[in-house]
Amino acid sequence: MIVVVDYRKGNLKSVERGLASAGGDVRVSDDPALIAQADAIVLPGVGAFADAAATMQALGQTDVVRGRIAAGVPFLGICLGMHLMFEEGVEGAPDEDDEESTHNARGLAVLPGVVTKMPRVDAAGRACKVPHVGWNTVVPPACQPAEPAAFAFPLFAGIHPGEHFYFTHGYVAPEGPFVIGETTHSTTFPSAVQYGDVAFGVQFHPEKSSDAGSRLLRNFVSIVKGA
Repeated sequence: MIVVVDYRKGNLKSVERGLASAGGDVRVSDDPALIAQADAIVLPGVGAFADAAATMQALGQTDVVRGRIAAGVPFLGICLGMHLMFEEGVEGAPDEDDEESTHNARGLAVLPGVVTKMPRVDAAGRACKVPHVGWNTVVPPACQPAEPAAFAFPLFAGIHPGEHFYFTHGYVAPEGPFVIGETTHSTTFPSAVQYGDVAFGVQFHPEKSSDAGSRLLRNFVSIVKGA
Protein backbone atom coordinates (compact mmCIF):
# COMPACT_ATOMS: atom_id res chain seq x y z
CA MET A 1 0.00 0.00 0.00
CA ILE A 2 1.38 3.37 -1.11
CA VAL A 3 0.01 6.32 0.86
CA VAL A 4 0.02 9.73 -0.82
CA VAL A 5 0.20 12.15 2.09
CA ASP A 6 -2.55 14.75 2.09
CA TYR A 7 -1.19 17.82 3.86
CA ARG A 8 -3.48 20.23 2.01
CA LYS A 9 -0.92 20.94 -0.72
CA GLY A 10 -0.29 19.48 -4.13
CA ASN A 11 -1.68 17.59 -7.07
CA LEU A 12 -3.06 14.68 -5.10
CA LYS A 13 -5.36 13.27 -7.77
CA SER A 14 -2.81 13.43 -10.58
CA VAL A 15 -0.16 11.79 -8.37
CA GLU A 16 -2.67 9.14 -7.29
CA ARG A 17 -3.61 8.40 -10.90
CA GLY A 18 0.03 8.27 -11.99
CA LEU A 19 0.99 5.78 -9.28
CA ALA A 20 -2.12 3.67 -9.91
CA SER A 21 -1.31 3.56 -13.64
CA ALA A 22 2.20 2.46 -12.67
CA GLY A 23 0.75 -0.55 -10.84
CA GLY A 24 0.61 0.77 -7.29
CA ASP A 25 -2.07 0.15 -4.67
CA VAL A 26 -2.62 3.79 -3.74
CA ARG A 27 -4.45 5.58 -0.93
CA VAL A 28 -4.62 9.33 -0.32
CA SER A 29 -4.77 10.14 3.39
CA ASP A 30 -3.98 12.76 6.01
CA ASP A 31 -4.25 10.16 8.81
CA PRO A 32 -0.93 9.58 10.65
CA ALA A 33 -2.12 6.10 11.69
CA LEU A 34 -2.58 5.03 8.06
CA ILE A 35 0.72 6.65 7.06
CA ALA A 36 2.41 4.62 9.80
CA GLN A 37 1.04 1.41 8.24
CA ALA A 38 2.02 2.24 4.67
CA ASP A 39 4.43 0.08 2.69
CA ALA A 40 5.55 3.25 0.91
CA ILE A 41 4.96 6.99 1.21
CA VAL A 42 4.69 9.70 -1.44
CA LEU A 43 4.87 13.35 -0.38
CA PRO A 44 3.65 15.62 -3.20
CA GLY A 45 3.19 19.35 -2.94
CA VAL A 46 2.78 22.76 -4.46
CA GLY A 47 3.08 25.73 -2.11
CA ALA A 48 5.37 27.37 0.42
CA PHE A 49 7.83 25.38 2.52
CA ALA A 50 6.95 27.05 5.85
CA ASP A 51 3.20 26.64 5.43
CA ALA A 52 3.52 23.01 4.35
CA ALA A 53 5.86 22.14 7.22
CA ALA A 54 3.52 23.79 9.73
CA THR A 55 0.49 21.96 8.34
CA MET A 56 2.24 18.59 8.50
CA GLN A 57 3.20 19.30 12.10
CA ALA A 58 -0.34 20.34 13.02
CA LEU A 59 -1.79 17.20 11.43
CA GLY A 60 0.65 14.96 13.31
CA GLN A 61 2.35 13.75 10.14
CA THR A 62 5.91 15.05 10.54
CA ASP A 63 7.28 12.58 13.06
CA VAL A 64 5.46 9.66 11.45
CA VAL A 65 6.86 10.37 7.98
CA ARG A 66 10.35 11.00 9.36
CA GLY A 67 10.23 7.79 11.35
CA ARG A 68 9.05 5.68 8.42
CA ILE A 69 11.85 7.01 6.21
CA ALA A 70 14.37 6.23 8.97
CA ALA A 71 12.92 2.71 9.16
CA GLY A 72 13.72 2.14 5.48
CA VAL A 73 10.20 2.44 4.05
CA PRO A 74 10.28 3.50 0.37
CA PHE A 75 9.59 7.21 -0.02
CA LEU A 76 9.20 9.65 -2.89
CA GLY A 77 9.06 13.43 -2.37
CA ILE A 78 7.81 15.44 -5.36
CA CYS A 79 8.74 19.14 -5.83
CA LEU A 80 7.85 20.73 -2.47
CA GLY A 81 7.83 17.19 -1.09
CA MET A 82 11.51 16.91 -2.02
CA HIS A 83 12.25 20.28 -0.41
CA LEU A 84 10.67 19.11 2.83
CA MET A 85 13.22 16.29 3.05
CA PHE A 86 15.82 18.92 4.02
CA GLU A 87 16.56 20.51 7.38
CA GLU A 88 15.29 23.99 6.58
CA GLY A 89 13.70 26.16 3.92
CA VAL A 90 13.54 29.92 3.49
CA GLU A 91 10.27 29.95 1.52
CA GLY A 92 7.55 31.52 3.62
CA ALA A 93 9.82 31.86 6.67
CA PRO A 94 9.43 35.05 8.79
CA ASP A 95 12.73 36.52 7.56
CA GLU A 96 12.76 35.07 4.05
CA ASP A 97 14.46 38.13 2.53
CA ASP A 98 17.21 38.25 5.16
CA GLU A 99 20.11 36.20 3.79
CA GLU A 100 21.66 35.93 7.25
CA SER A 101 18.45 34.92 9.01
CA THR A 102 18.44 31.83 11.21
CA HIS A 103 14.64 31.80 11.42
CA ASN A 104 14.09 29.40 8.54
CA ALA A 105 11.21 26.92 8.53
CA ARG A 106 12.10 23.41 9.71
CA GLY A 107 11.65 20.45 7.39
CA LEU A 108 11.85 16.70 7.95
CA ALA A 109 15.66 16.93 8.30
CA VAL A 110 16.20 13.65 6.47
CA LEU A 111 18.87 15.39 4.37
CA PRO A 112 21.19 18.22 5.47
CA GLY A 113 21.03 21.80 4.27
CA VAL A 114 18.72 24.69 3.48
CA VAL A 115 16.38 25.09 0.50
CA THR A 116 16.97 28.60 -0.90
CA LYS A 117 15.74 30.94 -3.62
CA MET A 118 16.72 30.19 -7.20
CA PRO A 119 19.00 32.99 -8.50
CA ARG A 120 17.50 35.29 -11.11
CA VAL A 121 20.77 35.68 -13.02
CA ASP A 122 23.24 33.07 -14.18
CA ALA A 123 27.02 33.05 -13.67
CA ALA A 124 27.47 35.24 -16.76
CA GLY A 125 25.01 37.83 -15.46
CA ARG A 126 22.21 36.90 -17.85
CA ALA A 127 18.68 37.27 -16.50
CA CYS A 128 16.67 34.08 -16.11
CA LYS A 129 12.95 33.67 -15.61
CA VAL A 130 12.07 32.66 -12.05
CA PRO A 131 10.00 30.68 -11.18
CA HIS A 132 11.44 28.04 -13.46
CA VAL A 133 8.40 26.65 -15.28
CA GLY A 134 8.43 24.19 -18.17
CA TRP A 135 10.38 21.27 -19.59
CA ASN A 136 14.05 20.79 -18.81
CA THR A 137 16.61 18.01 -18.86
CA VAL A 138 17.89 15.85 -16.01
CA VAL A 139 21.40 14.39 -16.08
CA PRO A 140 23.53 12.43 -13.60
CA PRO A 141 25.69 14.55 -11.26
CA ALA A 142 28.70 16.17 -12.94
CA CYS A 143 27.58 14.75 -16.29
CA GLN A 144 29.06 16.42 -19.35
CA PRO A 145 26.29 17.14 -21.89
CA ALA A 146 28.48 16.03 -24.80
CA GLU A 147 29.07 12.59 -23.25
CA PRO A 148 26.20 11.78 -20.92
CA ALA A 149 26.87 8.95 -18.52
CA ALA A 150 24.15 6.44 -17.74
CA PHE A 151 22.07 6.86 -14.62
CA ALA A 152 23.31 4.45 -11.95
CA PHE A 153 20.23 4.74 -9.76
CA PRO A 154 17.17 2.45 -9.73
CA LEU A 155 14.71 5.34 -9.78
CA PHE A 156 16.03 6.26 -13.26
CA ALA A 157 16.29 2.72 -14.66
CA GLY A 158 15.63 2.79 -18.40
CA ILE A 159 15.66 6.61 -18.53
CA HIS A 160 18.30 8.17 -20.75
CA PRO A 161 20.41 11.05 -19.37
CA GLY A 162 19.15 14.31 -20.82
CA GLU A 163 15.51 13.22 -20.78
CA HIS A 164 13.02 16.05 -20.30
CA PHE A 165 10.78 16.42 -17.25
CA TYR A 166 8.29 19.11 -16.27
CA PHE A 167 9.34 21.67 -13.63
CA THR A 168 7.59 24.47 -11.76
CA HIS A 169 9.53 25.97 -8.83
CA GLY A 170 11.37 29.06 -7.62
CA TYR A 171 13.51 27.48 -4.89
CA VAL A 172 16.35 24.97 -5.07
CA ALA A 173 17.78 22.30 -2.80
CA PRO A 174 21.42 22.36 -1.61
CA GLU A 175 24.19 20.31 -3.16
CA GLY A 176 25.57 17.21 -1.47
CA PRO A 177 26.56 13.56 -1.94
CA PHE A 178 22.87 12.65 -1.95
CA VAL A 179 22.30 14.21 -5.40
CA ILE A 180 21.47 11.69 -8.15
CA GLY A 181 20.23 14.08 -10.85
CA GLU A 182 20.98 17.67 -11.87
CA THR A 183 19.32 20.34 -14.00
CA THR A 184 20.44 23.80 -15.09
CA HIS A 185 18.35 26.98 -15.14
CA SER A 186 20.18 30.10 -13.95
CA THR A 187 22.24 27.66 -11.86
CA THR A 188 22.88 23.94 -11.76
CA PHE A 189 20.70 22.53 -9.01
CA PRO A 190 19.75 19.10 -7.62
CA SER A 191 16.72 17.77 -9.47
CA ALA A 192 16.79 14.33 -7.84
CA VAL A 193 18.12 13.15 -4.47
CA GLN A 194 18.39 9.86 -2.61
CA TYR A 195 18.55 8.95 1.08
CA GLY A 196 19.55 5.41 1.94
CA ASP A 197 18.48 2.74 -0.52
CA VAL A 198 14.80 3.49 -1.15
CA ALA A 199 14.02 7.12 -0.24
CA PHE A 200 14.03 9.62 -3.11
CA GLY A 201 13.07 13.18 -3.95
CA VAL A 202 12.55 14.78 -7.36
CA GLN A 203 12.26 18.50 -8.12
CA PHE A 204 10.17 17.91 -11.23
CA HIS A 205 6.63 16.53 -11.48
CA PRO A 206 6.74 12.96 -12.83
CA GLU A 207 2.92 12.86 -12.92
CA LYS A 208 3.08 15.69 -15.52
CA SER A 209 6.15 14.45 -17.40
CA SER A 210 4.69 12.21 -20.09
CA ASP A 211 6.47 8.93 -20.86
CA ALA A 212 9.63 9.67 -18.86
CA GLY A 213 7.59 10.55 -15.79
CA SER A 214 5.47 7.43 -16.17
CA ARG A 215 8.61 5.32 -16.39
CA LEU A 216 10.00 6.91 -13.22
CA LEU A 217 6.76 6.19 -11.33
CA ARG A 218 6.86 2.57 -12.57
CA ASN A 219 10.42 2.35 -11.30
CA PHE A 220 9.33 3.62 -7.89
CA VAL A 221 6.48 1.11 -7.72
CA SER A 222 8.96 -1.65 -8.63
CA ILE A 223 11.24 -0.46 -5.82
CA VAL A 224 8.27 -0.59 -3.42
CA LYS A 225 7.38 -4.13 -4.47
CA GLY A 226 11.02 -5.20 -4.21
CA ALA A 227 11.30 -3.79 -0.70
